[in-house]
Amino acid sequence: MSGTVGGAIAIFVKTPGYSAVKTRLAASVGAAVAVDWHVRAARTVAAVSRAAAAATGAVVYWAVAEADAIAAGAWDALPSLAQGDGGLGARMGRVHAELVRRHGAGILLGADAPQLAAGELSDALAWCAAAEPHQALGPAHDGGFWLYGANRATVVARWEEVAYSWPDTADRFRATFGDYGAWRVLSTLTDLDRRDDVPAMDYELGRVLAPLPEQQALRAWLASTFADEGTGRS
Repeated sequence: MSGTVGGAIAIFVKTPGYSAVKTRLAASVGAAVAVDWHVRAARTVAAVSRAAAAATGAVVYWAVAEADAIAAGAWDALPSLAQGDGGLGARMGRVHAELVRRHGAGILLGADAPQLAAGELSDALAWCAAAEPHQALGPAHDGGFWLYGANRATVVARWEEVAYSWPDTADRFRATFGDYGAWRVLSTLTDLDRRDDVPAMDYELGRVLAPLPEQQALRAWLASTFADEGTGRS
């Protein structure tokens, strides 16, 4: 994929020191490791997003949970958007509508998907650049999703109809948004929410065909940090 496609990507992050970060992971590996993972994974997702943006002409943002963190410049290298108040659905809906308003199409991307291939993200951007209504979804193995993209904004109330953080969240989301355009479903990936997810994350990072240096470095960090229990490597 190459050429000018346009659109925008917003990477959703929380800021250590301003909000609790990766609380489920922290319960099994400790807060310091969980915070380190969140920051490293987010920076890796940003590198993948920048690679896709270079191929498509998209714009990449941080979508930051805390207004104070934006004011303090806690997230550098990319412009920042405020998620605003409310639950996850309201925050996603608000950011997505802003991306569509500015760029015609928008992709929301979780900071916990560093094993995403830049080519697949570029393909999602191209799909959402169509003239007709299009949507893209990246499902997670835990039943949630790590990416949503579309070229039409949806009222925030529709986003709030979905129950998030459930084993069937992705299915509920697709049912709720079924009349907002044709779907493209991407690869199913693992969220690193528990220590037991480490081997799957390592395996998926290892399967990236043309890994970026940041993805290789993150895989090395996983191997070093969790060397006592092994990874998904053969």
